[in-house]
Amino acid sequence: MKNKIVIGTRSSKLALWQAEYIADCLKKKYPDKSIELVHITTKGDRVLDVPLAKIGGKGLFTKELEMAMLDGTIDIAVHSLKDMPTVLPEGLQLAVISKRADVGDAFVSLKYNKFADLPAGAKVGTSSLRRKAQILHERPDLQICDLRGNVNTRLEKLEQGQFDAIILAAAGLKRLGYADKIKEILNQKICLPAVGQGALAIEARAEDQEILDLIEFLHDKETACATTAERSFLARVEGGCQVPVGVYGKVVAGKLEVEAVMASVDGKTLLRDKVTGELADAKKLGKGIAEKLLDRGGLAIMQEIGLLTD
Repeated sequence: MKNKIVIGTRSSKLALWQAEYIADCLKKKYPDKSIELVHITTKGDRVLDVPLAKIGGKGLFTKELEMAMLDGTIDIAVHSLKDMPTVLPEGLQLAVISKRADVGDAFVSLKYNKFADLPAGAKVGTSSLRRKAQILHERPDLQICDLRGNVNTRLEKLEQGQFDAIILAAAGLKRLGYADKIKEILNQKICLPAVGQGALAIEARAEDQEILDLIEFLHDKETACATTAERSFLARVEGGCQVPVGVYGKVVAGKLEVEAVMASVDGKTLLRDKVTGELADAKKLGKGIAEKLLDRGGLAIMQEIGLLTD
């Protein structure tokens, strides 16, 4: 029987908050076990001067953690679910999806109280093509500028006057104690969240049944169901960071509702749809709404970006 559980984490404040949160849950559940954190730097942490979409690639914030799991250095890795690729390396599995926090995108500004108050030409910072495309669709008169770095760095850039407003995940701001910085949560009619936004994921070795059993109590079935549909959608459109897509699943009255958008990078074309079905059909619902959007013009968007799908 394991006396120690080793958790791998990135070193950013938000990643550490997430890992420490999971570590605290494990300590409370298993007070006799030792819980250790190991800090690991990923490619996404090292390359900060290039937009995420241009670095490309799935697993920018996960690959090094996965290698450490496979070689036995760590037992589990804690991720933001939205950073996780839809296909995991052989030998690893998505073992736990935690109960979802706020899924919204937060509007943060020192000058304006609401997104609608932004004047034409205002500079808005975000690292996400998903946010950029949806915001430009709603407000083509805004300047959307790339914003990289951890949460604190992004807030500092706003305070230095580099932007009129920035858009960040609400969950991250709240977890770090910056809820007071949020002026508004963007309406989902303006900006649908990213796949898995607001949920934490624990990745583990598929063969390590002891660890899988120990962490099972952290798994939230409703969140897992909703995000299974979202990840199925993303897998079908081959999203990564390169395609502007938003998707959000939620359980309402025992049914699963999934809403998704797919947009051109400039926001001029935006396709939206919504489906409802049984919880057991989460994967099928996600794939189905992806097929609908691809058929309605999503394929042309992907060809325009330089990505092709079957």
